[in-house]
Amino acid sequence: MVTRRYLRTKVLQALYAVGKNPDEDILLSEKKLSQAIHYCQLLTVHFLSLLPEIVHYRTLRLEDLKEKNNPTHEDLSPNTKFIENRIIKQIEENGVIRQFCVNHHIDWSDRYDFIAQMYLEIAGSDIFQTYLNNPEQSYKEDKEFVLNLLSQIFAESELLHWFLEEKNVHWFDDYNDALLAAYNNILKYKKNQPNTVPLIPLLKEEGEEFFYKELFRKTFLYNTEYQKRIDNKLHRWESERVMEIDAILMKMALCELTQFPTIPVKVSINEYIELAKLYSSGKSGVFINGILDSIVTDLRNEGLLNKMGRGLIN
Repeated sequence: MVTRRYLRTKVLQALYAVGKNPDEDILLSEKKLSQAIHYCQLLTVHFLSLLPEIVHYRTLRLEDLKEKNNPTHEDLSPNTKFIENRIIKQIEENGVIRQFCVNHHIDWSDRYDFIAQMYLEIAGSDIFQTYLNNPEQSYKEDKEFVLNLLSQIFAESELLHWFLEEKNVHWFDDYNDALLAAYNNILKYKKNQPNTVPLIPLLKEEGEEFFYKELFRKTFLYNTEYQKRIDNKLHRWESERVMEIDAILMKMALCELTQFPTIPVKVSINEYIELAKLYSSGKSGVFINGILDSIVTDLRNEGLLNKMGRGLIN
């Protein structure tokens, strides 16, 4: 499941794109936004489906070693713990993942060189050697190894980052969220479960789709009104000198403050301060905080801070 910060980030990117292409139909822009968000699920399945492919590569290599001239004892009796990993077998046999790969054309068959490099990267790691050398052979240990593989090797692999970003430019920002989703999917796996375990939904509830679509639509719809409120707080600072990302973030924050009665004021402001730190300048967080604090006072005095529930207006 993706977080609301992820959804806010995608809305920010969509609004920025609209600003660069104002002639584009807004419904088309919204469709692109939804597609961009659901790319994260596609990346999650890439992570999961890659694991059996790496095992297949290792299995073939072990067979080749047995056929070579003068094979060693290790060649003839290799450590097969990795290729017999129970979690990876469950991923391979999962009908839901298989069908998803078919529907979305996820196919690793022509990526032999990449798979080989990924295996070498994994095999050279401490977690791999520790796993192989541990005499314990349990479902729990297999799961811990796969989780470590995702959180340590996949998370840090420059090769994997590069490969996936070459396939889809959207995945640069989605990488960590999709990897976390893959990790959470593995956490759900249990011994002797059926091979139809569904993927964790991308959005944790239907309200999340409403959230990002309304945030996009209403920030776009009330753009002029929000810009006027921001301009009134700039004083001698011309609005043209405000960074474009900062302006969009403040408008999104105003949208949340006025259009989403169940989101606390502090949550909205803090979220956009954090996004400013990630996607704008080093001073943007302080700047946005000052502007929004002043606007919140105005909204409260005008009775436009329509928050429902205890503690939501603070």
